[in-house]
Amino acid sequence: MSSLRPFCLTAWLAASAAAALLVLTPASQSRAQVQAAQTTPAPQQSANPAAASPSQTTVAATSQPSAEQRGITARAIDKVKQVAKSAGDIFSRVPCLAPKGGAKAMGSLPHVASKLVAGQPVVIVAFGSSSTAGYGASSPEFNYPNRLAAQLRRQYPTADITVINAGVGGEDAPEMMKRLQTQVIDVHPDMVIWQVGTNAVLRNLDPGDTAKLVEDGISRIQAAGGADVVLVDPQYSPAVNQRKESAGKMVKLLGKVAELRHVGIFPRFEVMRDWHENQSIPVESFVIADGLHMNDWGYACFAQLLGDDIIRSVGQIKLGVNVPADVRTYRPM
Repeated sequence: MSSLRPFCLTAWLAASAAAALLVLTPASQSRAQVQAAQTTPAPQQSANPAAASPSQTTVAATSQPSAEQRGITARAIDKVKQVAKSAGDIFSRVPCLAPKGGAKAMGSLPHVASKLVAGQPVVIVAFGSSSTAGYGASSPEFNYPNRLAAQLRRQYPTADITVINAGVGGEDAPEMMKRLQTQVIDVHPDMVIWQVGTNAVLRNLDPGDTAKLVEDGISRIQAAGGADVVLVDPQYSPAVNQRKESAGKMVKLLGKVAELRHVGIFPRFEVMRDWHENQSIPVESFVIADGLHMNDWGYACFAQLLGDDIIRSVGQIKLGVNVPADVRTYRPM
């Protein structure tokens, strides 16, 4: 398996001091508190390393820090620099490219985009199983929800953006439905990214049963407050491809559910297949040795493409092009 290093946080490298201050602001403290209160991570991973950082709560609490607090601040700045350095060139050897020909994108996101345009706080819940929790990433900083949060905060540096990692390894739709109310609906999110279906394929469960549960879950989310919803279908990987027929049915049915409920879908299977088949990237460059979970590069590119679509939707709102959520759009990701 290739040892690709984490990707370049250009804004942090250009202004590391400013980035460090962003980590230590009260807004970041609020995000950390929400994440700590709401997230139930997989046993293998912490949902968000920022939630456990003492620097975020201590420094913001006083205008005259003690020597100990100044030491905490210095360590936090060093941490920012270390992460930026270690993340420096994950895309240098293999760039993150969107599928050629305009893959089916996840559609308009009017709720979260309007709030970002208006400068209002935004809460995004990443709901799913181990690939949401970040199994396979070398560090919690490099799971996809944290990658996505970093990208959005760089794009909107004054915005209060919270991305809650509600991924639990080993689960699929039946288990997720049991915690949908407490870990998704009760959080009152502006956007829900629901990664689902892989474990059902691996367990040879009926894809139709999964689709029905997901449709019911989306209906509950929509009835509770109208959050934007984006489904994420299974990954293209050796373990999933061993059950090619079931995987194909799952991808197709989740697409139909998204169309029926007028929500978005991120075509992860199609995107990852394009990496291998059209961009000639070896599978081991984006999947770890278990043949199932993504590595740092895989999570980084997944998050990058997902974030790009959110940013494009915000751009549409700014231009006055408020595409209804039920309009399926086709555009480069």
